[in-house]
Amino acid sequence: MQYSFTESWTAWEVHPHGAELVICTAGEMTLVQELPDGSTTRETLTPGDYAINPPGVWHTADVPPGTTATAIFITPGAGTDHRPR
Repeated sequence: MQYSFTESWTAWEVHPHGAELVICTAGEMTLVQELPDGSTTRETLTPGDYAINPPGVWHTADVPPGTTATAIFITPGAGTDHRPR
């Protein structure tokens, strides 16, 4: 699926049954991952960049104020869960 965002996500999500591929196609977004040990990583994506959310890793995204980011998400959707940010 392809989505466009004009603001940072208000929730975390996790895909327990496989890795998710995120490909930025326009704008800029920062992918935030919460690793199993509780630490977080941040990776900024611009057009043509990609990142992988490993299975079972909670993740969210930030979009700079006043901008739009568009990305393609290839996701094993079964069992996807969300929690407030």
